[in-house]
Amino acid sequence: MDGPGLFGNHGTLLGLGTDRHPDARTMSKLFPHRPNDSQRYAILGATAILPDRCIENAYVEWSEGFLTRIGPMPKRIPKSIESIEASGSYIAPGWIDIHVHGGAGADFMDGTLEAIQTACRSHLKHGTTTIFPTTTTGSHESILRMIQAVEAAKRSADASLPSIEGVHLYGPYFTPEKSGCHRKEACRAPVRSEFEEYFRAGSIAIATCAAELDGCANFYRYAKKQGCLVTCGHSNSSWNEMAAAHKCGMSHVDHFWCAMSSVASVRTRLGTPMQGSMLEFVLAHPTMSTEVIADGYHLAPELLEFAWQMKKSSMLCLVSDTSRALDMPPGKYAFGHPEENVWIESTGKVGLSPTGGLASSVVALDHCVRHMVKVTKIPLWEIVRMATLTPAERTGIAEDRGSLEAGKRADLLLLDKRLQVQKVFYTRTAQ
Repeated sequence: MDGPGLFGNHGTLLGLGTDRHPDARTMSKLFPHRPNDSQRYAILGATAILPDRCIENAYVEWSEGFLTRIGPMPKRIPKSIESIEASGSYIAPGWIDIHVHGGAGADFMDGTLEAIQTACRSHLKHGTTTIFPTTTTGSHESILRMIQAVEAAKRSADASLPSIEGVHLYGPYFTPEKSGCHRKEACRAPVRSEFEEYFRAGSIAIATCAAELDGCANFYRYAKKQGCLVTCGHSNSSWNEMAAAHKCGMSHVDHFWCAMSSVASVRTRLGTPMQGSMLEFVLAHPTMSTEVIADGYHLAPELLEFAWQMKKSSMLCLVSDTSRALDMPPGKYAFGHPEENVWIESTGKVGLSPTGGLASSVVALDHCVRHMVKVTKIPLWEIVRMATLTPAERTGIAEDRGSLEAGKRADLLLLDKRLQVQKVFYTRTAQ
């Protein structure tokens, strides 16, 4: 039965109707859970995507924003439950993006509350219910502004935002030779007085530093002590440097195969005998996780499938790594803070740097999931895990989200048979 509330005219939970938001067509598919709503809700007949299997003709029930029952369709459903028939659809946990720079014309490094809100909303409509706004290289002041703006967005009671679980401090601690589309001039080694100020300014949940930089060990130890997922990215580090970093708490590598060392690049830097690189270290160590950009342009299908074969879905995340060009027409866009930017070119399908190299993606996680399904033989539930439970586990938030399990938040996506997002149910609480 379609009740007049959540699944009817948006009366019970939606709160994002045509009179409350300018983008009514987009926002009408967003259903934020309202605190203390004791009504029981259910989705009937969809295929539920669990971490280890799919359940056809499933029953998914929740109340007060938390899942209460997931399983086969029961013989009887109480009339008091407000429900929606969804046969032929899929139901999945909300996406969790741990590496994302912006969207809808806004970059998180713009450093304003409006920019944070604009970019976060653009990802929510694609099904990302938990997001980690990500820095680029930039001045000390611009990074501080970004962190402070994210904190303001976290404290906001704006129901049109996904959960913002903290900042991914991604730049500026890169090696210049692996800067990619980030400003090479802004790359620098970590200095304790600087990065401690970043951590004092706001909630940093993920912290990246190249493993060959002076001061990286202090950074890794400090970030690990703060409870961060500690990562290495934009680095030309050797096996031995990775091993030293791993001992200091580093356990993840950003966008595998992109802006990272290889045996050949390490040889150019350190000479012979040839040494192992980031790639070999990640593949050799079960305690190392990594991520891939599955936009169809960064990595070929065989690399996507190879990464999964080597790391499995439990240690491989899908990330969008998207820029402000998400949902925008082709053209030139600033990557990073407007006054400290590198201009990139969006083709409408991928971002390109001024030299013609790849420069971030222009798609969200929903596209990445569909692309993985299209070009690999990986089971659907494992692909979805890489965009949900695995990033939740790696960032320490899996206790209350990332999978369809009783007791977890009802961050849910109703997907059509082509895996296009139709409805987004999510929890939004000010922090």
